Amino acid sequence: MNGLELSKAYYKTYGAPMLEEQFSDLIPLLAVGLVGSGSECFGFDDEVSRDHDFEPGFCIFLPGEDVVDRRSAFLLERAYAKLPKEFMGLKRGLMQPVGGARRGVLRTGEFFSEKVGTPDGVLSVAQWFSTPSSALAEAVNGELFFDGLGDVTAIRKRLAAYPEDIRRKKLAGNLLLMAQSGQYNYLRCIAHGETGAAQLAAVEFVKSTMAVLFLLNGVYQPYYKWSFRALRALPRLSLCAELLEYLLTTGNESEAADAFSPAPAEAKYDAMESICADVIDELQNQGLTDAICGDMEKHAYSVNDHIEDADIRNLHILAGI
Repeated sequence: MNGLELSKAYYKTYGAPMLEEQFSDLIPLLAVGLVGSGSECFGFDDEVSRDHDFEPGFCIFLPGEDVVDRRSAFLLERAYAKLPKEFMGLKRGLMQPVGGARRGVLRTGEFFSEKVGTPDGVLSVAQWFSTPSSALAEAVNGELFFDGLGDVTAIRKRLAAYPEDIRRKKLAGNLLLMAQSGQYNYLRCIAHGETGAAQLAAVEFVKSTMAVLFLLNGVYQPYYKWSFRALRALPRLSLCAELLEYLLTTGNESEAADAFSPAPAEAKYDAMESICADVIDELQNQGLTDAICGDMEKHAYSVNDHIEDADIRNLHILAGI
């Protein structure tokens, strides 16, 4: 049983009866689910995940104090804290005074303000650009078990994906970085004998490519330690994950000089070009580029040219990075 299933079972066994018996008048005003920080909210948890912050629990979202006052919130926090401390062999950790930072009783506006900077999920262009994709992912992950007012659902829907012009600006910038790091700088660093710089170029290529792959799939990239797992589950271009891992892991052996001899370097460059070709195919499939070539830089500027909002289009091409 993964963390989301555990949460839902704990809620049905203890949470729902508690709400029905003690807070039946509040139920239409609440939302309940498992959302936010933690691998279990993404479905990425495993046995290793249970070494910290893994416990039976769920989130209870409250509207503002004008709808649910402080006393009602306090009583609800106390009731949540009194729920059984062990479930299916797992123990709950000690709760903070207001229900804990990740689980328990949370004000809806405060939760989304902490994740994306606004209580209602309405973001400016600058906020879309500056908010980490991992934070956006945490705002829309997991599952709501029910939502009485529908407010949490509405905010999550508002944040579900980047606005198209924002997506294109972020794509354009990351495509340009793919071109610079992989198609241009990697082999030049090798030629200069700068093997450390070459590996940095490969790392930059991987980082930019991963951002592109998530953007092409319309999915927020999660926290870096879960990015490869999430990448392998994407509906489009997931096979690139194997080549990206190869780029990161090749060259880290004890005999670094051998790893950067001409043959391995050419193999890594060929892997980069193969990834670029697949990305270009997908850009063309989605109608995002008019360029007909293998030069990722030209595709970057073509994607940027397709942005409808002139103010966004005329920003520096790396404005969305």
